[in-house]
Amino acid sequence: MNGKYHIYIPLMAVAVAMCSCSVSRDIPEDSYLLNKTKVVADGKYRDINPGSLKGYVRQKPNSRWFSAVKLPLGVYAMAGKDSSWVNRMLRQMGEAPVIYDTVQAQLTCRDLQQALQNKGYLDAQVELYIDKKKHKLDAVYVLHPGEPYFVRNLDFVIEDSVVANLLRKRNTLLHQGMQFSVETLSAERNAITQYLQNNGYFRFHKEYITYGAKKDEAQHGVDLKLLLQQQHKPYTIGSIMHEGGQDDDGKVHLRQSVLVENTFLAPGDLYSAAKLQNTYNHFGRLGAVRYTNIAFEQQPDTTLLDTKIQVLTNKPSTISFQPEGTNTAGDFGAAASLTYQNRNLFKGSETFSLQLRGAYEAIKGLEGYSNQDFTEYSVETKLSFPRFIMPFLSRNFRRRTIATSELALLYDVQDRPEFHRRVLSTGWSYHWRPQNHHDSYRFDLLNLNYVFMPWISETFKTEYLDNTSNQNVILRYNYEDLFIMKMGFGYTYNNGVVALKTNVETAGNLLGLCSNIFGSSKNELGQYELFNIAYAQYVKGDFDYTQQLFKGANDQLVFHIGLGVAYPYGNAKVLPFEKRYFSGGANSVRGWTVRSLGPGRYKDKDGRINFITMTGDLKLDLNVEYRMRLFWKFNGAIFADAGNVWTLRDYPDQPGGQFKFNRFLSDLAVSYGAGLRLNFDYFILRFDLGMKAINPAFEIESEAHYPLVHPKLSRDLAFHFAVGMPF
Repeated sequence: MNGKYHIYIPLMAVAVAMCSCSVSRDIPEDSYLLNKTKVVADGKYRDINPGSLKGYVRQKPNSRWFSAVKLPLGVYAMAGKDSSWVNRMLRQMGEAPVIYDTVQAQLTCRDLQQALQNKGYLDAQVELYIDKKKHKLDAVYVLHPGEPYFVRNLDFVIEDSVVANLLRKRNTLLHQGMQFSVETLSAERNAITQYLQNNGYFRFHKEYITYGAKKDEAQHGVDLKLLLQQQHKPYTIGSIMHEGGQDDDGKVHLRQSVLVENTFLAPGDLYSAAKLQNTYNHFGRLGAVRYTNIAFEQQPDTTLLDTKIQVLTNKPSTISFQPEGTNTAGDFGAAASLTYQNRNLFKGSETFSLQLRGAYEAIKGLEGYSNQDFTEYSVETKLSFPRFIMPFLSRNFRRRTIATSELALLYDVQDRPEFHRRVLSTGWSYHWRPQNHHDSYRFDLLNLNYVFMPWISETFKTEYLDNTSNQNVILRYNYEDLFIMKMGFGYTYNNGVVALKTNVETAGNLLGLCSNIFGSSKNELGQYELFNIAYAQYVKGDFDYTQQLFKGANDQLVFHIGLGVAYPYGNAKVLPFEKRYFSGGANSVRGWTVRSLGPGRYKDKDGRINFITMTGDLKLDLNVEYRMRLFWKFNGAIFADAGNVWTLRDYPDQPGGQFKFNRFLSDLAVSYGAGLRLNFDYFILRFDLGMKAINPAFEIESEAHYPLVHPKLSRDLAFHFAVGMPF
């Protein structure tokens, strides 16, 4: 270790010692700081998972950094006794010491015993062991489950014969021979209640269902009886009326067909709690709707329910202004956008938006150009329908899914010192998800992009595009007019533990087929053209997977893999720049800055155009991150990343960039680092410091290939600032 860092070791030791003394000061006499808590089983029963019962422990010790250092407690201990603003802030940011409470410990023993009994261990016992060391105490809760009890005899006693016949049509969760479980009994009770409420029993609730159980200690058995008392009546929906709020004079500002389409209750049908919830869900997702209330009134001396659906709508039009700061490779600038939105354009909760955006950056380090500024202006408009706009779909399918159909149009003007670029794009897409599922889908039926270059500076042409010593095919291709006609499909899944995202798109196939059929002519580069513009042809697929490997009360371990591959063919030998992959940055291999890694072992020779040359057709990201709560709104993370990008073809201008199986592992870049997150609930500010560990741009024999062993901060350190989590 470098000698200049040696001084920090005793300073850290002194700081920890001072915090320890301060913590001791805050502990009352004859009291103990709760240091650790454990829940363990006596080892006889493998189906008991002590970790799943930790939630029953009423007192938790102070949180630790990296499961070792109680820094939040130390921050609290640094506060003095007076009420100055510094001391108040330290107390707010830190954690007060958790003093061991004997009453809470005994209640924990009782709760753990009850939890074991609810799982069928009716003879369970819990013992508490404490270990005192000076002013600290460890509490260990030892579980003695005993033998589990099983249901020996099962009987259903249902007074209402109609209800009894109806319940015979469903599969019960209870059966003879099952291990006795209060959780299963509760689940069966809720399932019966839900089943009856979905079949007309409007006034039925779970309190009508009770259980009787008789324990046989000798046989470790339970005689179980389910009791459903009283007679019950099914109810039918009568009339249905929609009305608005008082502010709208009772009028609903939605078309009648939209009201009917989103109402799942129907006159003459049996009452259904599921259909009631579907009605709430579908009205709630309409952007024009602010509030929905559904009330039922029983007709006298009948079982008919008249339904009143009150729908309050939002103000249709809004205007918003949003300024922002920009930083592109160290070039600072500003941008602003003005957005108009109408959330009920055709009285069907259609959302129309129009956004005007402008941006400016002062560019540094460019020589030989008359202008040193970058300006961008764009206008974007979208029209979204809260339903499928597609023929041949059944009404049943439309009502089972929550869907949006969207039409978008964008025109973007970019003026740089080197060139001027214009982008015109339009597309029609669908987004939908089934109800009560973790899945969602996206289908881009048609997306058209027209990119044209009205002006390129002579300096840029001379130095890069026309320079015989720099004949970069990728560079030249991305400064030509281009037409892209693509279609794509995406699927996402997220259950809170596992997140999966996939996307497949293809471009130019329909145009290529038409060109072959009609025998279109080719340009001097052998490409078919549409309106004298060569069109792109490629296929691209992306796969992204994230999983929580471990989740504790204050920490979690997360794994992520991202894979993408794109291949140009037919009318194109190079991917459009917008479709190429890059590596490095806040969401990739964090030891490298954005667009500074790869492809493969390629090392850029001219930093001015690395945004083009350091791209590829294939990308791999492997990440593992350990996240922990620190104190106040601060969270921390340590991480390790690996990955790179590669080209599928061997481009002379990117030597070493082509993917080859026999050198795949040696081409992987590896980094490690630590991060700090500020969690403000609505958004997260993220700061990450990444260090290179293995750099494939240097030969294996070079020390620079292994920065992990031979670190150099000026070369191997990268800082990232971002909003949101990396994956």
